[in-house]
Amino acid sequence: MKTKSISRNKRVRKIDFYGLIIPALILTIWYLVTANGTVAPYLLPSPERLGRVAIDFALGNWQFTPYAGSLLEHAAASSLRVMRGFLLAACLGLSLGLLSGRFQIMKRIFDPTVNLIRAIPGIGWLPLAMVWFGVGEKTTLFLISLAAFFPIFINAVQGAANVPPLYLRAGMMLGANRLTLFTTVILPAALPSLVAGLRLGLGISWAYVVLGELTGVNSGLGAVMMDARMLGHVDIVMVTMIYIAILGWLSDRILLGILRLCRLSRNGEIK
Repeated sequence: MKTKSISRNKRVRKIDFYGLIIPALILTIWYLVTANGTVAPYLLPSPERLGRVAIDFALGNWQFTPYAGSLLEHAAASSLRVMRGFLLAACLGLSLGLLSGRFQIMKRIFDPTVNLIRAIPGIGWLPLAMVWFGVGEKTTLFLISLAAFFPIFINAVQGAANVPPLYLRAGMMLGANRLTLFTTVILPAALPSLVAGLRLGLGISWAYVVLGELTGVNSGLGAVMMDARMLGHVDIVMVTMIYIAILGWLSDRILLGILRLCRLSRNGEIK
């Protein structure tokens, strides 16, 4: 019993109530301006209305909108696109980044081109992607993987290049060959940068899945957002934004959980 109470107290102490101040303030102002009619409902629905629409979008209890009960379908479509694009970007970004960080010739080959392409805004690729791949899955996959690649690559380069030489010398003195040196010294030392790059890339993937789905795909939260805007359902637009934020946060937690299970952290814990 004492152990349970101690663990509960630790959980309570982990909650930073200061972080709730701004959300509570925004929610209060939002309620006041919608309750007294300062802002029209078609521009900003009330928190109560938005909550009902969010539940209806998930469960379809009240049929408030044409999208009632369709959350699972659209969330699954968007999540699958994010996963595919992110995995492609992670494979390319990590491999090329680690090589560029450890081998100067690789850095000289890839670094100028990557930084040149990185300067082009992501939305600038949209017209060209639609010409190359048409409207649909391929364009969305291209935009996600392209946008997520850059933070993953750059952080991988930084992490691999900044491994302390002392670690490398110690590994070689203990008889490590190149492969062992990479897996036991370079990779663990670069891991904080790799994790940061992966998390940034995953977050950007959620931003660009919306951009890709705005081009006219049939399913996905971005497609719902565009369709709702055209039909004047501001509440659904806001609800999809909230669900995208939730899915993005959950995917970040899942990514960190996978990294913990793989025991990739030097100290066994990734915060």
